[in-house]
Amino acid sequence: MKDLKPTRSLHRLQRLIDEGEHEQQDFKYLISDARKIARSISAFANHSGGRLLIGVKDNGTIAGVRSEEDIYMIEQASDLYCSPHVTVDFEAIKASGGAVVFIATVERALSRPVSVREAEGKLTAYYRVKDENLAAPPLMVEAWRLAADSDGLLLKLDDIETQLIDLIHSNPGIDMQQLAVAAHASARNTRRALVHLLALDVIRYHHDGRQFTLIVTEP
Repeated sequence: MKDLKPTRSLHRLQRLIDEGEHEQQDFKYLISDARKIARSISAFANHSGGRLLIGVKDNGTIAGVRSEEDIYMIEQASDLYCSPHVTVDFEAIKASGGAVVFIATVERALSRPVSVREAEGKLTAYYRVKDENLAAPPLMVEAWRLAADSDGLLLKLDDIETQLIDLIHSNPGIDMQQLAVAAHASARNTRRALVHLLALDVIRYHHDGRQFTLIVTEP
């Protein structure tokens, strides 16, 4: 990445900053940890896309970037730590006083999950919840893989899947082990059914501020 010419889109920049940090936007004063940025890229790609405003403090103050090394760090985050690689688009905006803010935009991945290679070699997929990057529940990750494999996705629901939908609807916060007991099903069959329902978006994960819980998707 080179020759990134800053524009004078001050109104647009201020509008973005006024939105604050949310599911599709994060402020970064500086880029110092490529793996940490890879988690943001993963979370945005696995959710609905998003952008990093680089050179903006957490309180919305424009500090400006120090050099184009921040761009190289983000490209390194995607190239070295994201699996698969994620394309990040960049633009630069010149604010008052000559400070420059980089906007790094990540689109939602066409095929999920996008995972991060952690220090111990483990691959972890992240998901954006409000202004946080959280490790996605294993069943969510399995459902993404199933959804990406159209040959493995059946539209017809079986008896255990129908029963699980009713149990989730009537028992908010119920976990997989409790579902298996209530449905008189094995852990393996319960897991398979939940992954299928998640892939079909019949049920989904909701984060209640403490943990991910399963809920029935509203029609």
